[in-house]
Amino acid sequence: MKHRNFVTTLFASLFFLAAGSALAADTPAEAPKGTTLVDAKKVQELQAGGATIVDTRKASEFGEGSIKGAISVPYDPEKSAKEPTFDSKMDKFDFAAKLPNKDAKIVVFCNAGSCWKSYKSATVLAANGYKHVFWYREGVPDWKARKLPME
Repeated sequence: MKHRNFVTTLFASLFFLAAGSALAADTPAEAPKGTTLVDAKKVQELQAGGATIVDTRKASEFGEGSIKGAISVPYDPEKSAKEPTFDSKMDKFDFAAKLPNKDAKIVVFCNAGSCWKSYKSATVLAANGYKHVFWYREGVPDWKARKLPME
């Protein structure tokens, strides 16, 4: 009987741990305050209109392939919690030199909903006075699945 209770408790613990991890891992479905959530079609429209497309993944990931025309502005290292109330002071995001125009349209992306780099980047940009920040939550995996231009 002790063995059965132990096994039941073990499986229950693993289930709740996995469920909690899955919930904590995904970014919110809504854009951060002061930003706009966009899909691939809107990213293409924004890019055609001159928006800056920003890959917030690590430089090594950018080097393996990115959305055609994107620039690399890594949100790295990312040490803060993966939650909407993260502390950006714990992270590094050197955006000022590569994104000097606070009135420009800027689209940020990374590796889909489980990647927090673009969510955090969008939040930091909006908090620093950037007026037209767009968050492409689905990022590279969605772009590739749609067979859109990569480089």
